[in-house]
Amino acid sequence: MSNNKPVVALTLGDAAGIGPELIARLLSQPSITDAANIVLVGDPWLWLDGQATAGHLVATQVVHSLAEVRVRTDQRLPAFLAVDTIAPEEVQRGQAQAACGAAVLKVLNLCMDGAKTGEVDAICFAPLNKFAMKQGGLKHEDELHHFAEYLGVTGYFCEFNTLGDLWTSRVSSHIPLKDAAALLSKERIVEAARLIYQSLQASGTAQPKVAIAAFNPHGGDGGSCGREEIDIIAPAIKELQATGFPVDGPFPADTIFLKARDGQYQAIVTMYHDQGQIAIKLMGFSKGVTVQGGLPVPITTPAHGTAYDIAGKGQADVNATLNAFNIASRMGATRLHS
Repeated sequence: MSNNKPVVALTLGDAAGIGPELIARLLSQPSITDAANIVLVGDPWLWLDGQATAGHLVATQVVHSLAEVRVRTDQRLPAFLAVDTIAPEEVQRGQAQAACGAAVLKVLNLCMDGAKTGEVDAICFAPLNKFAMKQGGLKHEDELHHFAEYLGVTGYFCEFNTLGDLWTSRVSSHIPLKDAAALLSKERIVEAARLIYQSLQASGTAQPKVAIAAFNPHGGDGGSCGREEIDIIAPAIKELQATGFPVDGPFPADTIFLKARDGQYQAIVTMYHDQGQIAIKLMGFSKGVTVQGGLPVPITTPAHGTAYDIAGKGQADVNATLNAFNIASRMGATRLHS
């Protein structure tokens, strides 16, 4: 077997949600190890529980450290690194709990430690719950900001949401809508566009075309309905075009996704969270992926969340998790061989 495949670390996500079931469904897929050298990191009892819920028994190869994963001579089975982060009696299925959030943090930090030492090329995590994470010790507005601090990122980073060949980024994210206008700047738009372009290339799209959304209704109507397009967004687009980036806009947000749906663009830079999230989740909620952009290691996750309402019922749809894993594998291969 080839030792040139990227090492992709998987996690089970929030113990009270559908994550363990999703990972069992993912690893039961035929030929799942063809594109990556997989290591699952998690609590043994939770992994057994996930397999039982999914109705799939998955064979793994036990390892005792992340350092063992890359040098395995036979990578046809996923590796399993057992950690103890939470006890069964601490978990009330279908509810956000501090113990679950703390356990998620511990596992993710271990995987990021592996990325720092070169033992992990990409991370794909099953759904987590931000409220549980904050109860369990998360000191940031979201997991992306925790990842960035933990990995020592000083440059621009942002969250991408993807649906098949379409990726979106945003200039502001998990903040009150009333604060979104204040965070618009030419520099942030330029960085967001460059980063999504480069990240799409890393995932296998050779020459992505990028569309930039307007901020105001009707693109500001020539300044009569806001001047952000004139004063901020258009100058950012002009700067990007001058440096050779294939970007267009600004396009009104209520029509920009029609152009992308029809294949004119592979990426859209939106100005705030719901401007892109509503559209892309409506287009394919069960298939979407979140990619943490601007980090030194690719990190992906299904976009749909923990789905507490169906946890333990064996109803979880694996499509988004499979898509997240595939993106992590492709980006991990690019990182490994660059």
